[in-house]
Amino acid sequence: MNPAWLLLLAVPAAMAAGDAKRGAQLFGQCTACHSIQPGEHQTGPSLAHVWNHKAGSVQGFMRYSDALKAAGLTWNEATLDKWLASPEKLIPGTSMTFPGIKDRQAREDVIAYLKAADENKAPRAAKGGGMMGMARQRSDLKTAPPAGQVRSIKHCGDTYTVETADGKAEKVWEFNLRFKTDSSKLGPAPGKPVVVGAGMQGDRASIVFASPREISESIQQACP
Repeated sequence: MNPAWLLLLAVPAAMAAGDAKRGAQLFGQCTACHSIQPGEHQTGPSLAHVWNHKAGSVQGFMRYSDALKAAGLTWNEATLDKWLASPEKLIPGTSMTFPGIKDRQAREDVIAYLKAADENKAPRAAKGGGMMGMARQRSDLKTAPPAGQVRSIKHCGDTYTVETADGKAEKVWEFNLRFKTDSSKLGPAPGKPVVVGAGMQGDRASIVFASPREISESIQQACP
């Protein structure tokens, strides 16, 4: 074969190679649901060591769909490429609500990033205002400022009154206040719930507890 043709054939292959730095930027869109820190599960499982790992088997993650657990796949370059292109097409019935990445180069870049993460060489991923001083992005709730530390929760009619450690009290419509638990290392300390703001108008909030038992114990029925 003519050496010139060999050179031309080699160019597309080189262009298709994944770039972990570009992949880190693209992965920023995934950080709302996935972390690459071992054991740090969010909406989706940690992807810390997904490379050559059996699908649906990350220790400590409880929310896999039956379809994914039964798929019998191992995550490698070929299966990750198909998954990132269309999760539903690869595994019908998956609970992964993601339309897929249509650009092949972009998929290669994300795959390169995940492989780098498996080798502990991952570049820093890009990052994707709220009530009472707490930011909407996930933070270590054990270090919440006084404006986020809940001291009491009172309920009357359709309103909750949330008092915080900075001495302030805020009234919230009951429909706009959610009660959540976070047992991860980023969750609040036992008995020390934290309020986290949400909503474009700043009118919604979540109170996060260390365990479900604390929720009912913390709410007082108290009307003036």
